[in-house]
Amino acid sequence: MKFLPALALLTAVATLHAEPEYPKMGPDLYDTVADGKAQIAAALSTAKADHKRVLVKLGANWCIWCRRLSHTFETDAAVAKVLQANFVLVLVDVNHREGKQRNDVVNTRYGNPMAQGLPVLVVLDEDGHQLTTQETGALEDGKAAHDPAKVIAFLQRWAPR
Repeated sequence: MKFLPALALLTAVATLHAEPEYPKMGPDLYDTVADGKAQIAAALSTAKADHKRVLVKLGANWCIWCRRLSHTFETDAAVAKVLQANFVLVLVDVNHREGKQRNDVVNTRYGNPMAQGLPVLVVLDEDGHQLTTQETGALEDGKAAHDPAKVIAFLQRWAPR
């Protein structure tokens, strides 16, 4: 009987150290096994308690622009400040790979935002009502990154009042 808990622990540790889905792209940003509905429900609970909005970022680990937007969220101090002050960020994996359509129910629930490309942002109020959907090409700098000023303007426009 002592063997089973040890096996479960080893399995959990192995899962944490699993190879990235696309090793050449770097570490996974999106949890490939997470239930997007559950992720959003947890974020809504936090948002309600903190009087914030939920920013759902639909994407996939293969998506370079998904990685670039996450980089902007994480490394630009002004973007990170506005994001953290006003939103609970949720990254939902919507990759279609090997015949599996991950979290397709989330895409359907919010009106097929994936049709606009990846990444795509969906803003929810603290009660889960969809406020807007934003394709992120409009937030790019025209080169190879997202323009922090455009990202901040978008976030401020949809921040709670």
